[in-house]
Amino acid sequence: MLPSEKQLLVNDLNNQFRHHGATHVIDAVLKHGVLGQVAMVSSFGAESAALLHLIAITRPDTPVLFIDTNMLFVETLIYQSDLAEQLGLKNLRILRADPVTIAKHDPHNTLHKDAPDTCCHLRKTSVLKRALVPYDGWITGRKRYHGNQRAALEFFEYDAPNDKFKINPLAHWRAEDVAEYFAANNLPPHPLVAQGYPSIGCKPCTVPVGTNDDARSGRWQGHKKTECGIHFETPSLTPAEDMT
Repeated sequence: MLPSEKQLLVNDLNNQFRHHGATHVIDAVLKHGVLGQVAMVSSFGAESAALLHLIAITRPDTPVLFIDTNMLFVETLIYQSDLAEQLGLKNLRILRADPVTIAKHDPHNTLHKDAPDTCCHLRKTSVLKRALVPYDGWITGRKRYHGNQRAALEFFEYDAPNDKFKINPLAHWRAEDVAEYFAANNLPPHPLVAQGYPSIGCKPCTVPVGTNDDARSGRWQGHKKTECGIHFETPSLTPAEDMT
């Protein structure tokens, strides 16, 4: 299928599902294979349990990719292990950057201070890009209410530079919807949420925020950066770049 045909397919799917919800989108992708072979990518962060639960009750053998940057909070690692077991995820794949590559480009683990885009590319973006090679697309937990570049999200996207479909089943959910789903399904919260972390990434680049602050305002404070790069390439890095 040509890139132009893939974009047309995405447009058609967004029109078809415009008045449908997350479960219909997930069924179409995982049960009916409308976009071929897909994986889910999860940070096991503050809101992740909702979409992971939906995936688990639909197809628990769906590949779930979790990127361990070796700079995550210990709480995230424990939460990831416990939640995967509780939900019965049968195909969890933990991804890490090659230690030799890390030693070469960030031997003192300080790259995040002066070059956070490069650090994210080294530890996350390039790692995920290689892991996604066998798949036609991937499922994300992004939502419009996160704001910034996410404010106009559709259910389906075509990422032309990387030639991958992206599926955002919860694009139209509100924060209240997430909270209600957690409560209705007795899902455990990430332990750092109660400590003021509504969005949780790597430990050196995440701080708690106030109750009225933007959910992602605690990420990369002091830098003009709101995304790690797995969804939007940063100006300093191109999709073709890799670190080996």
